Amino acid sequence: MLVPLLLLWPLSVALTWLISQNIANKPHDRELEYLVQALARELVRAPEEGATATPRVGLRVPVDALLAGQSDGHRQIQVLGLGGELVAGNALIPLPPRELSALDPVLKGTVNDRILLADIEVDEVPMRVAWMWLPERVERAGEQPPLVQVAETLGERSLLATEVLKGVLLPQYAILPLAVLLVWMALTRGLAPLEVLQRRIRARRSQDLSPIDERDAPEEVAPLVRAINDLLARLEESVATQKRFLADAAHQLKTPLAGLRMQAELAQREMLQGGETEHARLSLQQISRASQNATRMVNQLLAMARAEDPEQALRRQRVDLQAIAFETVEDFVQRALDQRIDLGYEAPPAPPPGRAPIELLGQPVLIRELVRNLVDNALNYTPSGGSVTVRLLHDYYGRVAVLQVEDTGVGIAEAERELVFQPFYRALGTEADGSGLGLAIVREIVERHGGLVSIEDSRPRSPGQTHPGTRFSVRFNAVAAR
Repeated sequence: MLVPLLLLWPLSVALTWLISQNIANKPHDRELEYLVQALARELVRAPEEGATATPRVGLRVPVDALLAGQSDGHRQIQVLGLGGELVAGNALIPLPPRELSALDPVLKGTVNDRILLADIEVDEVPMRVAWMWLPERVERAGEQPPLVQVAETLGERSLLATEVLKGVLLPQYAILPLAVLLVWMALTRGLAPLEVLQRRIRARRSQDLSPIDERDAPEEVAPLVRAINDLLARLEESVATQKRFLADAAHQLKTPLAGLRMQAELAQREMLQGGETEHARLSLQQISRASQNATRMVNQLLAMARAEDPEQALRRQRVDLQAIAFETVEDFVQRALDQRIDLGYEAPPAPPPGRAPIELLGQPVLIRELVRNLVDNALNYTPSGGSVTVRLLHDYYGRVAVLQVEDTGVGIAEAERELVFQPFYRALGTEADGSGLGLAIVREIVERHGGLVSIEDSRPRSPGQTHPGTRFSVRFNAVAAR
């Protein structure tokens, strides 16, 4: 607040100077007009001595009487006669501009309207001049109107303007420091609660995310404190979620790592004791399986981190969902054969006439991870002899792409359909291998792409139906393919 106040002060000085100049000019200009009128009244036509005599005009009183004894050159006059000759005064005063001649329409008005003013120089001295043409004194053809001019130096005007400026600025010089002091005191007093609030926040430990007490905060910043409290609440929830995630991840990784260590120790003991190689072979198989599970767990943790990274989701490009889905199915064919599961793929119908194919705007790596997790989850929970189908449905009119992964497994109860998207959650009554991260990754990727994911039974439930199956449907907004 002080900086604008100090910057406005020079502007105030400049405006005050302009106003003082205007105040000083008005009375002096009015006095020049009075002198011009007085000269015009004293100007008379001289008697003509013969028919061929040149008409002349003159003044009834001396010039010194009109100038009130001013002989210092402060004021000068000029009177030109009917032939343009100098009747009285200073011949060096320049003539008015030619456009302001006796025939100018402005000269046909009242006397006050006919008096004009301008700034000129006489002998390189700046002066203010007032002049008036007298067309009413013309009686014969060929005569020109007499001209009356009164010029005045600018010294008295500047002196008056300076006095006015001093009278206005001197109080400002006294008021400005007082205003600065009052503003400083008011701001210091008004910001004191903010200083206290700042010290309280700085004194907090990094782990303290409790809300700030709004009662001690100024009313003006109460909305800001509430917004900070809301941010702290969301941050506390995020930190708690991350802590739970890390604890669950550590617990999940501990099991395969403990198995790895145990099987390695058993294999080493068998070899040292020269025991049966079959036991060592089984231990090595267990080591291989446990290392695969640990690797899969780490890969899914990395995928979860990529899905939660907002910058990763912002790097979007056109994605061919059909190609990604088909390649993913191809990658899982051998696993499906090993599990004796019928893995199929259904391509979307061709676009109708006049409609262009559609594509997604997204992150290809994340979209591929989403499809892989859905297919992997379906294969995990589908028994031998079952089937898994990957299906694409395109709404070419509404620009919507739908990815469906359908299986004939045990299904998911309605009460658990929201819970299965939580990290490390495992559906009750299942013994399938898995980390519990796949569907959490799917939900995160779908939300990053502005889509929707839903779960439903793939077949109608009936009293004797033990495997209603599960259908995951992911709905994306799409764009026209180029």
